[in-house]
Amino acid sequence: MLGTWRPTKSKIEDMVNEALSLMSKFKQCEFSLIPRGQVGYATKLATELVGTKKRETCAICLEDTDLSKIYAVEGCAHRFCFSCMKEHVKIKLLGGTLPACPQDGCTTKLTVKDSKIFLSPQLLEIMVQRIREGQIPPTQKIYCPYSKCSALMSLREVISSWALMYTVAGGPTLRKCIKCKGLFCISCKVPWHAGMSCSDYKRKYPHVRPEDAKLQNLAQQRSWRKCVKCNHMIELAEGCYHITCVLKTCFLLTFAASVPASCRCGYEFCYTCGKEWKDKKATCSCRLWDERNIIHDRGGRR
Repeated sequence: MLGTWRPTKSKIEDMVNEALSLMSKFKQCEFSLIPRGQVGYATKLATELVGTKKRETCAICLEDTDLSKIYAVEGCAHRFCFSCMKEHVKIKLLGGTLPACPQDGCTTKLTVKDSKIFLSPQLLEIMVQRIREGQIPPTQKIYCPYSKCSALMSLREVISSWALMYTVAGGPTLRKCIKCKGLFCISCKVPWHAGMSCSDYKRKYPHVRPEDAKLQNLAQQRSWRKCVKCNHMIELAEGCYHITCVLKTCFLLTFAASVPASCRCGYEFCYTCGKEWKDKKATCSCRLWDERNIIHDRGGRR
């Protein structure tokens, strides 16, 4: 590499990734050192070669795609078209997991910074949320109790952002959601019970609030299940009994133009017994599906 200025680290990394990508396309390839006087000639040949190749075959969809629409994963240099990358990341995010390189066996994690080139603002916001969820310890996670919000917060930020509410009038348990600004009780995990202390509230509702009791009765009648991680009710409309907890709107809008900006916890469990799925495997012996819940296409396939 010659020039007046020393190349930046990122520039060197980009060039190394390009070189590794090119090497992977040959059955046999090795580096060779050339005399300084021949660098210009070698550069000329390389430039002409790159100029003749303006399209590349995506390893996922096998479509010939313009090089400007091909994405090289930072860190491993695996290359895929923007369309396939966007769909891969979207499916992973709506499933409650952080996306990695789609290459089989590759574990390179994708970053928000590098994914901006092919993701929509809505999906980028979900990706930021997923990363945030992974950074908050389970014991520190707090969800807004208002059903129209359900924002995820950490115990530390709730306390620090609402320190002014430590007053006699409000009591030490009054907090405000950092997203919707709704007031709630951090001890009871419910919307703020104005004019009632936590002990009074718990005496009045020792087991469950009347509105929650109605929901539980309805859930029992319709065989709904509650996610043990975030306590939200889930209804199985169709498909197998392997459940990933996300907001219903996420599934409804998976193929729509807009995607909701936030999703639920991503906890995986068996819809029949409630036991957790670990590493994509069941920890129970329940059957995976009921034929009545499987959708068949017009050709009779599942």
